[in-house]
Amino acid sequence: MDTIDRKLLALLRKDGRASLSALAAELSVSRGTVQNRIERLTRDGVIAGFSVRVTEADDPHAVRAVMMIEITGQKTLAAIKALRGIPEVHALYTTNGAWDLVAELHAENLVEFERVLRGIRAMDGVSKSETSLLLTTL
Repeated sequence: MDTIDRKLLALLRKDGRASLSALAAELSVSRGTVQNRIERLTRDGVIAGFSVRVTEADDPHAVRAVMMIEITGQKTLAAIKALRGIPEVHALYTTNGAWDLVAELHAENLVEFERVLRGIRAMDGVSKSETSLLLTTL
């Protein structure tokens, strides 16, 4: 990834619905360049998908949480790749200390949240996890 790729990803994080033309103008490159880069980043697994984010006030049943994850052996890269493919994983971080990864989870409701938790806990390499629900944004 180069500087243009990183800037493109930042723009897409800000507005995933931005047009190719608007992205191209912002990056000072051609529309075709933007399209090719998005296709490559998606094919390479850097872009795991596109989703809609709804504000908390507009979705009172949404569940948000932080999940700390311990990975065994040499399975961290495979776990990261798998976690990036889960739409409910809003953000993923490496960390120091007792936990290897921290995942910020957003689910539509408790049923979906439980499904996501079970799926992550069953992943190959996940040896332990601890999850805290996020209650109020301050």
